[in-house]
Amino acid sequence: MKAIAVYPGQKNSVHLADLPMPSLEEIPGGRGVLVRVLRCGVDGTDKEINAAEYGAAPDGYDFLTIGHENFGRVEVVGPNVSELRPGDYVVATVRRRGSSIYDQIGTYDMTTDEVYFERGVSHRHGYLTEYYVDDPEYIVKVPDGLRDIAVIAEPLSVAEKGIIQAYEIQRRLKVWQPRKAAVIGSGTIGLLAALILRLRGIDVTAFARTPRPYLNSDLMETIGARYVSTSDISVRDTARTSGPFDLIFEASGFAPIVFEAMQALGKNGVLVLASVTGGNQMVEVPAAKINLEFVLGNKVMVGSVNGNREYFEASIRDLAMSEAQYPGWASRLLTHPVDGLDNYQQLVDTLTSGKNVIKAYCDIAPLDTPVGATLATGLAHARV
Repeated sequence: MKAIAVYPGQKNSVHLADLPMPSLEEIPGGRGVLVRVLRCGVDGTDKEINAAEYGAAPDGYDFLTIGHENFGRVEVVGPNVSELRPGDYVVATVRRRGSSIYDQIGTYDMTTDEVYFERGVSHRHGYLTEYYVDDPEYIVKVPDGLRDIAVIAEPLSVAEKGIIQAYEIQRRLKVWQPRKAAVIGSGTIGLLAALILRLRGIDVTAFARTPRPYLNSDLMETIGARYVSTSDISVRDTARTSGPFDLIFEASGFAPIVFEAMQALGKNGVLVLASVTGGNQMVEVPAAKINLEFVLGNKVMVGSVNGNREYFEASIRDLAMSEAQYPGWASRLLTHPVDGLDNYQQLVDTLTSGKNVIKAYCDIAPLDTPVGATLATGLAHARV
């Protein structure tokens, strides 16, 4: 079957590869689930893997199928699967279990293993292909009514984790009730973080460089967030009039702004860092002042990456809530569809150089594709 892949370590090596059809027998105990991939989004991770910044192929392969923002439909399930049935719409998590204690309790997104397993990123093939097989542990059911927007469940889960972790940390305060939040960055993750916070009734100020009006600022304002261009006023200066902020979610990809955000955080506040930044950017900061305010103000800064099943389930709930409270908002994020795996170069070009892209994604099969019959050797005992 077709797959969009790269040769890890080789720059701009994206190509159309061939993968064998997966079999339910790959999952022990009759617990396999075969899913037809309908859509798969791409993001900065895929761009960086194609640029050879990181990424690792699975054992036995010299290429890695990319893509981790998935949406599909169950085709066949093993005899011991009761949680899912053919025809269900689903999304799959990205990280897979390693050997650390955190992996063993299902929080594999918090692994301490040096070598980790992540579909489309590290030692596991991703979802820019036609089918995959996995255990129900990693597959989350999606209501039929969300099928048009469910491809953004994975990036939404990343924002969910950061915000849920902030609340978990703040249990130390017993009565923490954040009223003002800032989101730094108005890309996909920033928009989705703002959505989560607005659904919780929190006053949100969103920061990005581009002056309004444009689609991203319109989307922020549609859900009731205040949009501020850092070309006009800094995060720190805005905090004097609209803050200080109880919670700041940083998703700009611009590392130096983290230190400015630290100075805009209120007492007992939490700063969540969600940007994965490379390079060697340097910045001079008032270190003593920042440290003093963090100590005297009981402030917290925490990094957050990826998400386990808990956060995917939260993302599905909030997608449903967003459709009820802000109908049609989520679909406006799906700006750049690309038709079919054969158009892999168009997909990568859109990701790397497209204009006004919020979410580029590949339509791999129609959303109403009917469930098939037996699709692979070895499925004779499957429930179809």
